[in-house]
Amino acid sequence: MFYRPEDGHGLPHNPFKAIVSPRPIAWISTRDLKGTPNLAPYSFFNAIADTPPQVVFGSTGAKDDQEESKDTVSNIRATGVFCINIVAEHLIDPMNASTAPLGKDVDEFQVAGLAAVPCDSIDCMRVAEAPASLECKLSQIIRLEGESNFMVIGNVTGIHMRDECINGGRFVVTTYKPLARLGYKDYSVVETLFEQERPSS
Repeated sequence: MFYRPEDGHGLPHNPFKAIVSPRPIAWISTRDLKGTPNLAPYSFFNAIADTPPQVVFGSTGAKDDQEESKDTVSNIRATGVFCINIVAEHLIDPMNASTAPLGKDVDEFQVAGLAAVPCDSIDCMRVAEAPASLECKLSQIIRLEGESNFMVIGNVTGIHMRDECINGGRFVVTTYKPLARLGYKDYSVVETLFEQERPSS
């Protein structure tokens, strides 16, 4: 099968996000200028550099109570900071609860039953239960093609890791089993690892 996106795929569900998978999930916490916390997951997300550490995520769509975008991008545009919380397997239900279409004045930490604790390097809250959190300062917000599509790039200014996830000097993902997004309503969990040596020059 081949299709051009502008012509449509003819399938009952869009296969694009199923093809580009698995994707890590950025559970992004922000706050608005009034101090109201917000928490929402984004799976168009990845690390893009490590020295200095930088991350990127994409936001698609908009809300009626925000201009052009969703709460997350609006809050980042206003405050210049955000925190990416990593989603462990046991956090799938609160993560899913935070996807509800709520008003901009609603605190998703409370809705999801999560503990919000202050970040150290930025004025924002983070998910206490997360195995790791990346505190970020805004670098760029780039408007993409299509209505309400934005790319947000952040510089990582602080990193939290739970001590029980560190073993032998490594941050071991199988200690918490990170959640990954697939297509449709599907998710996956990282449970097994293997090493592969790169060829020498």
